[in-house]
Amino acid sequence: MIEAIDFRNAMSLLTTSVNVITTQGVAGMHGFTASAVCSVTDTPPTLLVCMNQSSRSHEHFIKNKVLSVNVLSTQHEYISNAFASSKFNSEDRFKLGKWSTLETGAPILDDALVSFDCQIEEIQKVGTHSIFLCRVIAIRQSQQEESLVYFNRAYHQVGQLETV
Repeated sequence: MIEAIDFRNAMSLLTTSVNVITTQGVAGMHGFTASAVCSVTDTPPTLLVCMNQSSRSHEHFIKNKVLSVNVLSTQHEYISNAFASSKFNSEDRFKLGKWSTLETGAPILDDALVSFDCQIEEIQKVGTHSIFLCRVIAIRQSQQEESLVYFNRAYHQVGQLETV
């Protein structure tokens, strides 16, 4: 039997992009930081997003039925930390950065590396998490060239580095 701590330690060695997942609708505006995001298929364009069911905003995402995946660039570490912290409320989180919307109304971080605007089409519960299968409705890509990634429980930078 694999212990949960052994699994978490092993997963910390899987390099992942850092994303802020946001929603807005009848249940209000909410967001959280996530690394568990991946492509499912390009026909139709679909993403998978995992969210802990104990998250204070979990039910808001289910009620709103929309979300955006904002892939963070290196300058967004402070935004990642704010959306991951229980010390910030939803209103204060969205005071950080400049936000707009695309098709669904879910907040898009204007200078994110890329943002995917999605409708939640299916929800599967597995253990402690919900898996959202999300149809991508719109995409906005910025001119950023460095991605913020998470590896071995720390932030790192991937992409074109400036040479002086």
